[in-house]
Amino acid sequence: MEEPPLLEIQNLSVAFGRSGDRTSVVEGVSFTIQPGEKLALVGESGSGKSVTALSILKLHDTTQTEYASGAIRFNGEELLQKSEREMRGIRGREIAMIFQEPMTALNPVYPIGKQLMEPLLLHEALDPRTARERVIGLLHKVGIQEPEKRIDAFPHMLSGGQRQRVMIAMALACRPKLLIADEPTTALDVTIQKQILELLDELQREFGMAVLMITHDLNMVRHFADSICVMERGKLVEQGRVSAVLESPQHPYTRKLLASEPEPLVSNEELAAFEQQAPLLVGNNVQCIFPIKSGFFRRTVGEVRAVDGVDIQLRPGETLGIVGESGSGKTTLGMTLLQLQNGDGAINFNGERIDAMSERDLRPLRKDMQVVFQDPFSSLSPRMTVEQIVGEGLALHFPYLGAGQRRERILHGLEEVGLDENMLHRYPHEFSGGQRQRIAIARVVVLEPKLVLLDEPTSALDISVQKQVLALLRDLQKRHGMSYLFITHDLKVIRSVAHRVLVMKQGRVVEQGATDKLFTNPEHPYTETLLQASLFREIS
Repeated sequence: MEEPPLLEIQNLSVAFGRSGDRTSVVEGVSFTIQPGEKLALVGESGSGKSVTALSILKLHDTTQTEYASGAIRFNGEELLQKSEREMRGIRGREIAMIFQEPMTALNPVYPIGKQLMEPLLLHEALDPRTARERVIGLLHKVGIQEPEKRIDAFPHMLSGGQRQRVMIAMALACRPKLLIADEPTTALDVTIQKQILELLDELQREFGMAVLMITHDLNMVRHFADSICVMERGKLVEQGRVSAVLESPQHPYTRKLLASEPEPLVSNEELAAFEQQAPLLVGNNVQCIFPIKSGFFRRTVGEVRAVDGVDIQLRPGETLGIVGESGSGKTTLGMTLLQLQNGDGAINFNGERIDAMSERDLRPLRKDMQVVFQDPFSSLSPRMTVEQIVGEGLALHFPYLGAGQRRERILHGLEEVGLDENMLHRYPHEFSGGQRQRIAIARVVVLEPKLVLLDEPTSALDISVQKQVLALLRDLQKRHGMSYLFITHDLKVIRSVAHRVLVMKQGRVVEQGATDKLFTNPEHPYTETLLQASLFREIS
């Protein structure tokens, strides 16, 4: 006799908004999860996957949410009919959740130990001493070093990987039957992603719990999940065993997701052509050292060598990828090279020594050295229209342009990144993540720079949007001959866009060379570790 499902969702439809102004976000979704099963719910942003997951725990604002139809049964009990008081008894004890960004999910004003003890005190009525001992054991189980000391640390004192481990420990505190993991590794470096996935896999087997993984990363799904459900625009378009769906997808949307993986597009001929040109940017013995201050008088007691003696060259029209884990010095190096961060060493740009220049002398060169940041929602002013955002740099660097000429350049810049005139008077919050990143790129392109620093420009984007932005960047580079410093921890992205790669660890360059050679024959153990962590998640 077949075992009854642990979770059964039948014909679930969810709408947001007030009466008379409803927006349907989930339509007729049905799937089941068996005890101990690992199911992945995949799709792009806006597909409804997180809304579906949050509906299981009834975490939506009840005044703005309508469960139009359907049922959610857990262990045979209907959850949608339960009161808030009854749901509080289920959350954490029977069904637990790991959120995408632990820094926002953890309370910044309480030590992690106090937050971990809360579900034990609430659901299991343990005394504080016993709960503290249980928490220390949980921290040890999820791989936190020296848990007796870390238990009293605040969230900001931990790394991203450590905070995610704390979230996992919190979710497992009461040994739930179902764990919901909402994009648990998206913001983490590739090696930390591998560690977190392996930890979840190990703990899932040990606790015998079921896992619902919310993700847009098909590589992760291939490694981790047993079954998969694919969502598009609020509807479930395909589901089945992972091997069957990924090896022989039936729905066009699933095939589109699989085809969105970045592909190597840099040829050896391109690489050889760059080697014949004089460098656009040269850095010799570049350093950036931050002092460590302590005590009431803020005396210097040590230093952090964020960038430690780096030599670098970038040629016109070339893309140099800079990779490494968080804290390796990638972004600090880029900012120092563009003189947006104080540092030491000789830096030459377009034949001029810029490291000794004052900001006043640097100002005419700024239009030729531009930056595209990781999160366009943070880097674009919410109070400015698209026309104002894209035109801001033009007004500063080309003051002689008339209003008509400036608008003409703005429209041309938007056209180059695939946007149109009717977007001129709209604000950033009215666009998707991919569109916002296109606006950020248009703001740079209108200035016709020689060098662009791209700091994790695709890490916050869905895989299909990521592919579109990478194709756009390659097209713009060929059209305008721009050079890119491309900072990322995603080796698949680097392999698709970079001509050469520079690998950083703890402020130093441990290896650099042509992309194809470095990927196929890495020489440094750290590079090998990064590649193994990436291939661990790569679809074969």
